[in-house]
Formats: sequence, structure tokens, C-alpha cells
Amino acid sequence: MAHIVLNRKKLQENYRFLDELFKENNIEWGVVSKVFCGSKVYLKEIMALGVKQMCDSRITNLKIIKSLDPNIETVFIKPPAKRYISSIVKYADSSFNTEYETIKMLSDEAVRQNKTHKIIIMIELGELREGVMREEVIDFYEKVFHLPNIEVAGLGTNLTCMYGVLPNQDKLLQLCLYAQLIEARFNRKIPYISGGTSVTIPLISRGLLPKDVNHFRVGETLFLGTDVYSSKPNPEMHQDVFKLYAEIIELREKPSLPDGDMGQNLTGDTLEFDEEENSSSHRAIIDIGLLDVEDSHIKPVDDSLKIVGSSSDMMVVDLGENVSGYNVGNLIEFNLNYMGILRLMNCDYVNKQVVAE
Repeated sequence: MAHIVLNRKKLQENYRFLDELFKENNIEWGVVSKVFCGSKVYLKEIMALGVKQMCDSRITNLKIIKSLDPNIETVFIKPPAKRYISSIVKYADSSFNTEYETIKMLSDEAVRQNKTHKIIIMIELGELREGVMREEVIDFYEKVFHLPNIEVAGLGTNLTCMYGVLPNQDKLLQLCLYAQLIEARFNRKIPYISGGTSVTIPLISRGLLPKDVNHFRVGETLFLGTDVYSSKPNPEMHQDVFKLYAEIIELREKPSLPDGDMGQNLTGDTLEFDEEENSSSHRAIIDIGLLDVEDSHIKPVDDSLKIVGSSSDMMVVDLGENVSGYNVGNLIEFNLNYMGILRLMNCDYVNKQVVAE
């Protein structure tokens, strides 16, 4: 059975690096745990690091987190859907919001549950995903402040995730300015300015992060050791906290070109081949396929190997002359990108394991 493996020591070292960086700059942060898809095995590994806040976009995952440790602060990091309002108040200590009517429902439900629900109001700064339009922010806050059992815990923004709009000093200064305007007009303190995700981290070392930005929510850089801003690895972190292992279930020397009339494949693609490049090589079939993960999100650790095709349940790996001497039953090791981890974690057919180091 194919399996994904988390390396505990490398995760710990990545966490320590980020935690020290944030502490040096008076920044609080939460771990974005959605990549784990509610896996108790992996959530326990995160909690063992001493994490105080966990952020997720699935309420079922927050419910699992609260069942493992009721004292961890949970944050629902997308605008809540109406049908989840009761669960949001029950399992999320705070949530990201952009719609007044939704916040009104959260207020009514918080009153029913005799709780105070915290909200972070997201502001649109150019990414065109979730966010209150800038010219509406002041009026929006004026209505929100009057709602019972709602505490405005901060302002936030999202950048990069959909269109790739990068954070910069100007955009984050705008976010800080709105907080200052609100505090001055309404005489209310805005505790958090959540302007930071993984992509914003490099602005800290460059001295470009406004000092009022005091909250980050981080997933990708913790798990992959990436400088997301530049799409490069961070040399002080591990890029291989996660690995995938898939078993060879067939190994044969076969021609490189298929034989027969060509039509569409499983994914609807019609492939073309250069008949002049016909040759043969050792081709391994491994026990993982498109039901588990797209081949664009995984890469063999052995640079001499190349994924040449995928179907629903199997992938074909070209071993060339098989100089490494692979055999049926051997495991092939893969590095993963963020979407690769997410897809594999969301797949029940892939086993989840932890190694100490």
C-alpha cells in the first residue's frame, strides 16, 4: 500500500525556526492545519510542538482538534456558510468574515450558546478573493461593533492564494492604516492585524513588514520549508518533512510508444508521440494513481526516474536502464509539493505514517 510519511524531527526543526523568527519580531502565529484533512495521527504531532492556535477551513477538522485538546485556540479561516453557523460557534473560537448578515447569524448563535465569538474581518487588497471592499470598511465596522456576543479580534487580508498577487509593504501598510482609523473613530482596540501567511514571511527578514502586523497563519512554509514569495526553498529549513512511498507492482522492459489507433485517455486528453523516438526502457508500474494524487504534484527522489503516464489506480515510471536495480516489491520514494500532500492526505487509500527522524 502506498504511504505518506511525516518526519517528526524535521517538522520540529522547521517549527522551531519559524517560532524563533516570529518571537524575535513580536508576532503571534497559528498553524494552518487543513493539509492534514483531520488526521488525528498528524494533528497530534502538531499539538506536541506546543502550538497554541490552529487554523482550518473545514469545521469537521476543527471539531477533531477540539476533541484532542479543548484548550487549543481554533480559527475558521474562510467566511462561514449559513448551514455551519451553529458548529462554527461551537468549535471555532474565531472566524474570518466578510458579510454582515453572516456575522449577525454568528451573533445570534453565540447568544444562544452563551459564548463570545471572535471575528477577524477580511479586507480586499487586490487578490479578489474574500474581503470587504476598502471604501466600505469603516461603515462595515460601525454595524459590527453593535452586535452582542461578537468580539472583533482583528483585521486580515488574503493574498497570493488565487491569482498570485504578492504582499508588499504598501498593501500591508494599508491594512494597518484601516486598523488605526477604526481605533481612532470608534475608540476600540483592534488586537490583531493578520496580514501574514507563508508568502509574507520573507518580508520580515527584508525589513519590509510593517511593525503593526502582529499575526501570521502558516502552513506551507512549515511543512515544505519554502520561500513562497520567490518560489524557492529556504536553505535554513527542511523541504522533505513529507515523503511518499509507492510500491512497484510490475517491472518490464517495454517500448516507449503505444501501439494501435489513438483516442482520448481517461482524463480526456489525446496524446501525440514522436515515432522517430521509438526505443525501449524499463518501465515500473506503481500502486498509486490519479484517484490518489496528480503526477504533477510528486517527483521521484531518484533523478534518473521519470513519471511517463497515469491512470486512475496506477502510474508508470520510466526507469531507463534501471541502473539502480529496482525490482518488483521495491518502494519508489517521492518528494511532494503542497497540493500533493493535500491530495494524499485527503485520500483514504494512502496510509499515513510518522517516523522519528
